[in-house]
This record gives sequence, structure tokens and C-alpha cells, in this order.
Amino acid sequence: MKPIHWISIVAAAVLLLAAVVLVPGTIGESAPPGPASCPQRWDSNEIGRWVPDAADFDGVEDSLVPGTPTSALICAYPGQNSKPGREPLAGSRILTDQAKSMAYDLGYLPVTTDRIPKACTMMGGQITNYLIRFAYPDGQALWVGSAEEVNSCGTTTNGTVVSHSYVGRSITAAYRTGTWALLQPKDPCDPATGRRGQNEQMVPDGAIKVLVCRDGQTGSPTPRPRRGLEHGEQQAHELAAELNSLDAEPGGNTCREVGGGRREMFLLHFGYAEGPPAWVRIFSRCRPSVNNGVLVGDLNDALLDRVGRLAPPA
Repeated sequence: MKPIHWISIVAAAVLLLAAVVLVPGTIGESAPPGPASCPQRWDSNEIGRWVPDAADFDGVEDSLVPGTPTSALICAYPGQNSKPGREPLAGSRILTDQAKSMAYDLGYLPVTTDRIPKACTMMGGQITNYLIRFAYPDGQALWVGSAEEVNSCGTTTNGTVVSHSYVGRSITAAYRTGTWALLQPKDPCDPATGRRGQNEQMVPDGAIKVLVCRDGQTGSPTPRPRRGLEHGEQQAHELAAELNSLDAEPGGNTCREVGGGRREMFLLHFGYAEGPPAWVRIFSRCRPSVNNGVLVGDLNDALLDRVGRLAPPA
């Protein structure tokens, strides 16, 4: 009888185990959702609001892009907003070192599961739908759908939640240049993309400052431009608490103008130690009169007086 070489048997077992662990798609490893390459067509009639498959892992209910992906595949589908749907794939680009910052910025956008009405202009023109496939170190993947649209009204989704913050121009720039940057409005008093958590509170916790802007478009024959005053943590905390005490419900940036009382328009930007600001818009003679792009509520006199005192003089 030949002697048993235990060392050889152990080595073979180790190699077999390694092969089982390293082969993608084996038991215990989540398979990536959908194709690993760009679909050949945009398979929806909605602009921006489509993904091939919704990812099924922790965090997708609270953030468009949870975690830290290692790469992002951007797929482009240009077309016309007058005939949306079934646009063919025009090209793709892979981001690697930019994927982390792209995921960070998209992951901070405010999200919701509600269908929120939006006031959009109706200009006809070009759109480009985008699919972005974020790949993770453990082999999982997540698709995000978005769009650049001539009216800046495209939505963004991961298949589970939707953001109404417009990021189309930023995605187009990343697709063309290979460099990601979340484009900001030139006027600091304009609404930015908003902040994760604004679907639950008018102003998420933790604000350390607030910029209060007064809109000069108040019906005067010679309207003045927007002007803003920045205040510190105490004022930000007190103003946020008052806004969060309002009875809020899901709603967008539409309102019905009503008569009576003074006409005041304000935009508030709440800044944080980390991440983007949260914005709130106030129209004193509209109902609902307060909105953050996801939630709406109505003013009271005390809140209007406080905001008016913190804003630049009329």
C-alpha cells in the first residue's frame, strides 16, 4: 500500500476552497443586478426615471448611491423630449478614480418614493437619458437612471427611490470629460440640489449656519436683485426648529397665489459641517407657502417675521 501524503491532500483542499471563493456568482455572493454592460436601448418612455434592475442591498431606500463603489459606467441615450423612449445607446465612459466622489454627491441628494408634481417649462428640445452602473468591491452593482433635459426637469432614480434634484448637466460633463463635479448655481441665492433627509424634515438636523436671501422680484417696476445675509449656528438651529414644527406633507415647487397680506419671497440655505446645504423657499402669498422641493407646509406670522428680520432689508 502506498503511503498517504497528507500535505498534498491539504494543499489540494486549500486550492479547491480558494477556487470556490474567487469564482464570481457562487453561493454566498450576490449577483450584480442586470447586465454588466450598457443596455442597447433606453427601455422606457419616462425621461431619466428608469433602470434595468433595482439593486437589493442595504441603503437603497435612503440614498440613491449607498456605500463606496469602485467604478461607474456611464451609458448615454440621446433623443428628443417630444418623442421619449427607446433611444439607442450612443456611447459609454468608465469612471474609476471619480466614482467615489460621484457616488458621494448623488448619495446626498434628497430622495422620496412619492410622485411629486413639478412646475416645468414646456420647451421642446434635446434630451440625453443616462444609465450609470456603480460597481462595488464585493461584486454587487447598482444602476442609477437620470437625464439632461432642455427644461432641467429630469428625475434621477435607483429603481427604489427617486430624486427630483436636477443633476443632468453634471452627468453630461462627466460623460464628456471623465471628470465628475456637481455643478452649483452661479447665484448663491438660487436653489441648489438639496440634502438627503429633506423628505423627512423641512431642514435636516445639524445645520451650523444659514444664508437668508430676499428675492427682489416683488412686483416693483424696478425690482432689485436677490441679496443674502449669513447667520451662525444659533440662528440656523432656531430657524430650522421653527420650520420643522410646521405641518408638512409631500409636495413639489408648485403653489396657488392668494391675495391679502404683504408679498414676501425668501430662499434659505442651511449649511452643514459635511455635505451639501439644505434649501427652503418661502412665498408669503402662495399656498402652500413653504417648500424644500420634497415637502410643503404653510407659513405662520411668527415664522415670516423671523425670516424677515434675518433677511437683508427690503
